[in-house]
Amino acid sequence: MRLIRIISFPAVAAAYFVLTSCSDSGSDKYYKSSVIVPVNTFTIGVEGPAVDRHGNVYAVNFETEGTIGKITPDNQAGLFIRLPEGSIGNGIRFDSRGNMLIADYTMHNILKVDMATGQISVFANEPLMSQPNDIAIDSRDRIYASDPDWKARKGKFWRIDTDGSTTLLDSLGTANGIEVSPDEKTLYVNAGRTVWAYDLSSGGDVSNKRVLIEFPDFGMDGMRCDIKGNLYIARFGKGVVAIVSPEGNLLREVQLTGKRPTNVAFGGKDGKTLYVTLQDQGNLESFRVETPGREWKMQKNVKPTK
Repeated sequence: MRLIRIISFPAVAAAYFVLTSCSDSGSDKYYKSSVIVPVNTFTIGVEGPAVDRHGNVYAVNFETEGTIGKITPDNQAGLFIRLPEGSIGNGIRFDSRGNMLIADYTMHNILKVDMATGQISVFANEPLMSQPNDIAIDSRDRIYASDPDWKARKGKFWRIDTDGSTTLLDSLGTANGIEVSPDEKTLYVNAGRTVWAYDLSSGGDVSNKRVLIEFPDFGMDGMRCDIKGNLYIARFGKGVVAIVSPEGNLLREVQLTGKRPTNVAFGGKDGKTLYVTLQDQGNLESFRVETPGREWKMQKNVKPTK
């Protein structure tokens, strides 16, 4: 945003509000998004993303459907793997061993990739799912998967335990973005224009459904927490990432180049770079933030599979 340096006295209060709300960090290096790979490097199905402990960013549908692309820390993009025939990925996460987990929405699977060998296996399969869409993971490697049925305009979400077994947790609109809070006591799920919060038990069950925040316009897609518990939400159609406090207050909206962000992930050397996938651009953008991401902190403690 460009601010006018010379302003009339009646506008001082309004200008001060803009300055404090848009640049309260006191530095121009935060919350300014820029493109990191060219337009159409990925298809319109670009999703994910996820960052490994080495700082590489992964997203689905690199150049063609059914692939996973890899972007190095110096923003060089290339093909990482091709998924099995018929599989197309959506959300990506990493477990505590460094394995990549992929929501394979066409085949109703959660796929697991051994990052050392590139071997792909089916970690879980649930025929009753419409489509595993976005996924979240806790410190015990339990996966939480959103499952929208877009045609019927309804959905649900599931827990996938470490043995691959599935448990239906609740039905919820067109459930989409999903995330676990840093203390693992809250599960967030969005649907339509509403973000819902649930109490999350130590056993991975949910209760006490409540509204965290409801937006008056546009929808949402993927979301991630920072280590303070703030949610970073892709506002599909509005072209912003909304940052929402654990109390449900809108702290800021970060303007993007593209208008259809699909998901976000934290990375960078200090965990303070937010990567955003853009459907309408077929690429990724990134911007710096002031607080590291929850998943970045988890990746710092990864114990790679030998």
